[in-house]
Amino acid sequence: MDYPKSVPSVGLVNGRFVDENPLVGTPGSLIPAVWGNSVTQEILSVISAAGMTPSEVDTGQLIKALQTILGRSSPMRSVITRLTASKVLTTDELGLVLIDASAGVNTVTLPAANAALGVRDVIVRRVDNSGNRLTVRAAGTDKIRFHTHLSASGYPFMVLMGSGDWWHLRSDEAGGWWPVSRFDSTVLGRISFESTRQVIPGGYAVLNGNLLVRGDWPWLWDFAQSSGALVTEAARAGNEGAWTSGDGATTFRLPDIRGEFLRVLDEARGVDVDRSAGSRQMDALESHNHFLPTSSGSANRPGPGIADGSWDVTRDVNAAPATGIVGTTYPNPLFFSSGELVGNIGTFSAETRPRNIAYPARIKLI
Repeated sequence: MDYPKSVPSVGLVNGRFVDENPLVGTPGSLIPAVWGNSVTQEILSVISAAGMTPSEVDTGQLIKALQTILGRSSPMRSVITRLTASKVLTTDELGLVLIDASAGVNTVTLPAANAALGVRDVIVRRVDNSGNRLTVRAAGTDKIRFHTHLSASGYPFMVLMGSGDWWHLRSDEAGGWWPVSRFDSTVLGRISFESTRQVIPGGYAVLNGNLLVRGDWPWLWDFAQSSGALVTEAARAGNEGAWTSGDGATTFRLPDIRGEFLRVLDEARGVDVDRSAGSRQMDALESHNHFLPTSSGSANRPGPGIADGSWDVTRDVNAAPATGIVGTTYPNPLFFSSGELVGNIGTFSAETRPRNIAYPARIKLI
């Protein structure tokens, strides 16, 4: 494309068009038909390349066509959209979308992922740290294609949890928005320990056995059903580390592992047999004997002294006092109750436990 320099008598000055100047008698430049047609065709070629139909009344087609063509090579536009309330996004608002849901429940709906939209990117990012639910929803029957190992077509919506949580999504012109990247890509259902009581952003919750609505967390309910650690609500006692099917229709329950020690599932090794994932096991001591010295007693064991070999290890520890082999009457073994400190053994309690440190546990919900 260039000025019509090759057309004779066109009246260009320094290679450019000039206006007529009647004061000095200078004629204006001519615009030949061949040049006007070529300019028009150049513009129409750009519009056609974008898959658009030329329109005489639409004066914005060229910029739209350029945006479409550029979007194919770089789907992310340099646009920042700020939202404080629910909204259906327009194509011009796609870019970095900053959402503040501190005022209440918020739903942001994406444009239809069709051929008219083309291949476009959007980053949806939460800026508040309130507990208000923030939903990012696909339009109509479109789907967001995350956790496709649970549902091949994806899900109609997702949630942003915590300040700074974000997802980068790309449309596929065929009804789908595909995750390109996200703030936290930890796998769904993963349990982790934290050094803070705060629930960090990225889709985490406390493992507290809360009831959830299946319709609010469809991907998590699909995960629970495929986990191999799902029990009925009636069977929850003794299986607090498992998911439950809730009311059997509309709800389900998170595992609850607060205050518990964790053990690796046996999975056919034969060390801790007949255990199911999420099942609780009561505390226990390994079977053993105690050696009784021949002294006349100690601060931790009352006398009289028992001769070596005289203790009847088969006797019920709750039975009445018995007579040893040497004819000496001795008392029942001393019962160490909760809170008692015995020598260098330790403090006795309601459970057998090692020295330990407690950290908050979290589970990935999305």
